[in-house]
Amino acid sequence: MFVFPELHLNPTGDASHHETEALIEAMAEPIDGKRNRLLAEIAGDLRIWLIPGSFYERGDDGLIYNTTAVYSPEGQRVASYRKVFPWRPHEKVSAGDRFVVFDMAGFGRIGLSICYDSWFPEASRHLAWMGAELIVNVVLTPTSDRAQEVTLNRANAIANQVFVASVNAAAPDGLGRSLLIDPQGRVCVESTSSESTVLTDVIDLDEVHAVRQHGTGGVTRPWQQFEGIDDSIPLPLYDGALTPEKWHPQCSADQPTTA
Repeated sequence: MFVFPELHLNPTGDASHHETEALIEAMAEPIDGKRNRLLAEIAGDLRIWLIPGSFYERGDDGLIYNTTAVYSPEGQRVASYRKVFPWRPHEKVSAGDRFVVFDMAGFGRIGLSICYDSWFPEASRHLAWMGAELIVNVVLTPTSDRAQEVTLNRANAIANQVFVASVNAAAPDGLGRSLLIDPQGRVCVESTSSESTVLTDVIDLDEVHAVRQHGTGGVTRPWQQFEGIDDSIPLPLYDGALTPEKWHPQCSADQPTTA
């Protein structure tokens, strides 16, 4: 799988606020537009899984979204995800309304996340609950809080016992420091600078199931927290409740899943 940073295909550089708005309007196109066909062709010709960062999508509703997509070795777009948590007030796009996971045949289930989504633990928790074993977080962070993002991504991996890949843009657009984290929060591979680089690694998603069975550090099993006799826990913030019978990751399926 090849993964690129957020808005890798639609950079605005150091454009002014007014210029950026005009650039976004000019670059946004429907999800099934020319760009989609070119990306699908690249993935198919190279026989690779491709996550080309994200791009500006103009929806059927006329609104503009920050969207990532996934292309298969067969040259098909198999999933797309609109950023649920735009970086407000700075990011002038509309918010998506659902989380997305997809299945890589013979490998496992992947969850999609874009930059600021990682600051909301609900996003990673929901992707893990939907069955994601690896969360791919594409990022464009040029600001000093990249250090905190690295910590957050490790926390998301630990709390949900999943792999997390956080792929940030290099200088001059971003601060780099991309990394891959395992289900115990250990860094598998990372870039320690803002320079452009290529990170590679091989992961075994069976490690997700091993950690959940035996516990983080051999002791902690958050996904086994509840027993059948436990009551639901009201969650007023979400106008809902946490119910023991739903507290387990979903099984893999053949089609992209949204929630």
